[in-house]
Amino acid sequence: MHMPAFEFKGKSHVYAHHLTVPFRPLVPDAAKSVGDASPDGNLILHGDNLHALKALLPRYADRVNCIYIDPPYNTGNEGWVYNDNANGHLLQSWYQAQAPVDGEDLERHDKWLTMMWPRLRLLKELLAEDGVIFVSIDDNEHHHLRMLMNEIFGERNFVANIVWNHRKSRQNDIDITLSHNMIVIYAQDRRRFSLRGGEVDQTAFKNPDDDPRGPWVADPMDAPNVRENLTYEIVNPNTGKIHLPPKGRCWRFSREKYSRAVEDNRILFGKRGTSRPQYKRFLSEAIDKGVNVSTIWDDVGTATSATKELFKILGRENRFDTPKPTELIKRIVQIAAGPDALILDSFAGSGTTGQAVLELNKEDGGARRFILVECEDYADTVTAERVRRVVGGVPGASDAVLRDGLDGSFLYCELGPEIGVEGMLTGSALPPYSTLAAWLLHTATGISTEGDRFRPLDDEGLFYRDNEYDYRLLYKPSVEWLRSEEAVLNEPRARRIRDARTDPDRKAIVFAAGKYMSQRDLTAEFGVTFCQLPYEIHQVRGRR
Repeated sequence: MHMPAFEFKGKSHVYAHHLTVPFRPLVPDAAKSVGDASPDGNLILHGDNLHALKALLPRYADRVNCIYIDPPYNTGNEGWVYNDNANGHLLQSWYQAQAPVDGEDLERHDKWLTMMWPRLRLLKELLAEDGVIFVSIDDNEHHHLRMLMNEIFGERNFVANIVWNHRKSRQNDIDITLSHNMIVIYAQDRRRFSLRGGEVDQTAFKNPDDDPRGPWVADPMDAPNVRENLTYEIVNPNTGKIHLPPKGRCWRFSREKYSRAVEDNRILFGKRGTSRPQYKRFLSEAIDKGVNVSTIWDDVGTATSATKELFKILGRENRFDTPKPTELIKRIVQIAAGPDALILDSFAGSGTTGQAVLELNKEDGGARRFILVECEDYADTVTAERVRRVVGGVPGASDAVLRDGLDGSFLYCELGPEIGVEGMLTGSALPPYSTLAAWLLHTATGISTEGDRFRPLDDEGLFYRDNEYDYRLLYKPSVEWLRSEEAVLNEPRARRIRDARTDPDRKAIVFAAGKYMSQRDLTAEFGVTFCQLPYEIHQVRGRR
């Protein structure tokens, strides 16, 4: 039975999403968790990341600041531990259930795109308005990934394509050594996002004139492109010479801002006062902004250094062939988000992202959090175990901080049985009240809330209020109760719901197992919209 669509807050919320993925709640495993763990802290999830991402929506939609994923590259190489062969059993079994496409060459890329599309759609739902996503890839699917990202995130939100020099040695078995992978970067909204700068070389900054604002460097006054409002004459006050921007360029400031910079003692004309105009940029400003990030990264470790790093932490018994170096992920997190950021990696592999976040927090006192999702069986023995060891300390590590431990905690979770019609009817999969309420609220409105705070606030199932609506859920995780009269919306209960309104214009959304009144009467007389349980919930939101 499908719940009806209804108009609400100017949007049509239709429970028939193209992502027909059942909702499976997170089930904590205290024995595999570390420290004082909670759902609002660091998370490591074991399960299919498509289901896991859907499970995260009620709590984390629009809240993730930075996403990094390292999906299968679709090389056809069976040697990968995380099987990136599109004909491997994981993708093959999934794809066959979705109507495969005939033809070996076409099928291979179709399978990869079919696997990536719904996951990227859900990742977009989780990403904050000023958030950013980084996707590692190689030449096999790079061109397809760019088209996919343009479709989902919008071409205007493309930020950059990073080339990572992941191999320093030469390959003798092919004619051209493959020395690079790519990292494709897209913002949720390019107008709201800008990369944070890298570390500043402070040795270039001097203070020869004892400026009280501290050390500075002299930057050129011109900038790329020709813009009429940024093209004007600048007169050197020492020589009287008139300067215009170089051909094909303009000044970096408007005439008005240039005048203010002169008054602020920010304009120079060389050491002797006879050169073209320059602009004073102070060290304090440079540190705040950082240096521009290059698209070539050759100083963040290699595939070989990442493997050696993992050996030191886990030993050779827990083998993982394709880890990423911690320095690479730290660079991504540093330029993407602030010290309180939430970082998500839904192809977590060996758990490098978790270690990178903990290392950065140790270095700068930040409060970053991570969410790692891994579908393979090594989610506990490799992904989570790596994080456990770096939290507690790695004996023999060359780095003293890693040897002593990075501190921190995480909650380890499995995915519970899906919440659907059969489970609700038979009682085999009845979620807790707070889990069901959070999912219903998110599905109806797009609201995500941290904390397991939902409980019935009165006898009529009120669990949330906003400026216009009361949200009510008549529910207990008991088949007997759900089949009883208490679980049904009848006229006396509808009357009590109406009488409990703080404003006569308020309306109510009531989720319940049944009703004894028509929706027409509920709407006209009581201002109630009824949504029936059991249900199948799939959502469409017109937010983006």
